Amino acid sequence: MALAFVVTLLAGLSTVVGGWLGTREQVLRRQWLAASLAFAAGLMITISVVEIAPAAAVSLREVVGSGWNLAWVGGAMAVGTAAVVLIDKAIPHEVNPAELAGGDEALRVASGELDGRLLRSGVLLAAVVTLHNLPEGLATFISTLERPSGGIALATAIAIHNVPEGVAVAAPIYAATRSRGTALFWATVSGLAEPVGAVVGFVLLRAVLPEEWLVLSLALVAGTMLAVSFMELLPAARRYETHYTQSLVGFFLGAVVMALSLQLLAPPVG
Repeated sequence: MALAFVVTLLAGLSTVVGGWLGTREQVLRRQWLAASLAFAAGLMITISVVEIAPAAAVSLREVVGSGWNLAWVGGAMAVGTAAVVLIDKAIPHEVNPAELAGGDEALRVASGELDGRLLRSGVLLAAVVTLHNLPEGLATFISTLERPSGGIALATAIAIHNVPEGVAVAAPIYAATRSRGTALFWATVSGLAEPVGAVVGFVLLRAVLPEEWLVLSLALVAGTMLAVSFMELLPAARRYETHYTQSLVGFFLGAVVMALSLQLLAPPVG
């Protein structure tokens, strides 16, 4: 459990890297950010479909029997997806990190070209990114508990996509205050939501579900990861890209890397 918490904490604190970049005069190049976000989506979609959901179905077969296990896994994935969708809908469009990431406005804010209520915008963004990160922390924590190698791979993907969120939080605060310490503080606070979400979510799941049903949390994880990938990572990659091949190649490489790593880490047969 300690390893799962540390992995989740490190994934969340990648927003600090984004916060540091948000206080630089030049932010990451668009094409590299597009490829990185698409790479993260390829990783997350592949591990959800190839590893996490099937593992949940196999484990649950012993509890509910063949046939019903797929129905329960599908239902849990739908709940995980719905949770991400509801959080996304609850966040105002103009401050939603899924909308800001990659947009021209975010880049202009990062370079200090926009004036107005930048400090308020940055603090508000920190609050919504915090809310946004809660289910991701739970996903990383549970995945690492079940299979450390898969959890670390998932944490890497989440860390990649947390970087532009850190930029979105820190840039307007730095532009308003010119204080790198203040900007990094709020970027760090938003990232700490992931380990908090992991611990709180896991405790709640253990309180609600019987021990033999906790495997459903894996399917919940798969649903949240698919939703984050399709609703946030891929659209953000498309907004950053300067040519469509950047997102396409990044996604393909992410899927291939994850598939190969899962194959290499698979236990030997016989």
